[in-house]
Amino acid sequence: MTAKRKGDDQLADGLEIEVIATSSLGDRSYLATDGQVAVVVDPQRDVDRFLAAAGRLDVRIALVLETHVHNDYVSGGLELARLTGADYGLAAADEVPFHHRPLVDGEIIELSETMRVRAVATPGHTYHHLSYVLEGEHGAVGVFTGGSLLFGTTGRTDLLGEQHSHELARHQHASANKLAEILPDGAQIWPTHGFGSFCSAAQASGDSATVGEQKKLNPALTLAQDDFVSETLSGLDAYPAYYAHMGVRNTAGPEPLDLRAPSRATPEELARRLDSGEWVVDLRSRTAYVESHLVGTVSLGLDGPMATWLGWMIDWGAPITLVGETSEQVRQAQRELARIGIDRFSAATTGHPHELATDPGQLRSTTTATFADLARAQADSVDGLPPADVVLDVRTNNEWHATHVDGAVHIPLYELKDRLDEIPAGTVWVHCGSGYRAAAAASLLENAGRTPVLIDDMFGNAEAAGVALTPA
Repeated sequence: MTAKRKGDDQLADGLEIEVIATSSLGDRSYLATDGQVAVVVDPQRDVDRFLAAAGRLDVRIALVLETHVHNDYVSGGLELARLTGADYGLAAADEVPFHHRPLVDGEIIELSETMRVRAVATPGHTYHHLSYVLEGEHGAVGVFTGGSLLFGTTGRTDLLGEQHSHELARHQHASANKLAEILPDGAQIWPTHGFGSFCSAAQASGDSATVGEQKKLNPALTLAQDDFVSETLSGLDAYPAYYAHMGVRNTAGPEPLDLRAPSRATPEELARRLDSGEWVVDLRSRTAYVESHLVGTVSLGLDGPMATWLGWMIDWGAPITLVGETSEQVRQAQRELARIGIDRFSAATTGHPHELATDPGQLRSTTTATFADLARAQADSVDGLPPADVVLDVRTNNEWHATHVDGAVHIPLYELKDRLDEIPAGTVWVHCGSGYRAAAAASLLENAGRTPVLIDDMFGNAEAAGVALTPA
């Protein structure tokens, strides 16, 4: 056994959990082991991470489980089972064309004399959702809840269509209470979603939890069913457009991951792609981007959830070219995008913008500011900054409704490319919650011929800086 690391749990009966997080998508996968064999739950598409974990722990992966057909990423379960010879288990009610072990409510899978898994039907996030109770010699030690019971919330219930959301919300409440009834208070909860994933009905709270702790704070366990349904559905916001393609891909059986490097674009080819309006993504941090970038590129740095926002904004299947400062940045972007099924690229290239430009006129910089600067500009004390003709808020609908800059125009980032003509004339001061989405928005504005000012600041600083806000 390896030494315990942050994110791992040493459990009773000699069992151990290794958490394999995909923070860019807000998900977690798990490897549970008794020191000899292991079960992997909800693996992402890049299965080398799970093979490496098993190798490090010197255990054999004997079982791979899916809690549900995922809507937010391409699963690696089928490929991991193929590579390891493990059984591949998912709900019997999910009709899929590939070989698997169909599981039903109450079914127990014996992995060894000291470790077994029990399937529990927990519909809500999907109709056929299963949770998996991990049991040792002395009973249940925890439960893999997928998109059912999360930390302080539950999985959203509208991903199969708004027409199913009310019925599934009622199922979700019943499933959460079912888990609370059959499990001891000390049982650990290991959800797949809820760490920034849009599969979560609300913002998750905390980094770990037991059933007993959730009984005190989770709305699914503290509210009556009707109140839970009303609260849950009223709080749902939009979710990424690429989700529409994930369930289809996972049901059909995802093909193995291919991370071979894309063809390399010359500066001349890059210029042609930019001139034709293709998606050319600058993977550097927004700090580097604003200092200097190629005209026509879009700022989606690897220091934020690049895959989520690119997958949400593009027309699915649109050609994409990756531009990084290093080959490692391109490789990282390939891996992150492959997780949501984007694994074919027109080209990629590396280097500093001045090395990639075919002439100096291709280079741009972006003006940045803070909310304190915005307050001064709105008071006509501009200190050399452009006038604040328009304030554009590109946050989500829920963020906007909570509070926003008085007089601002609201267009969520994922709608911006199709609604640019709605923005009034003049210099556009654009903000989000931290600056990441605003940098992407500023690049889209610049590419449309507008003059943006990127407010690279936390929205929480706005009121104290003297910016007038409209309360909720």
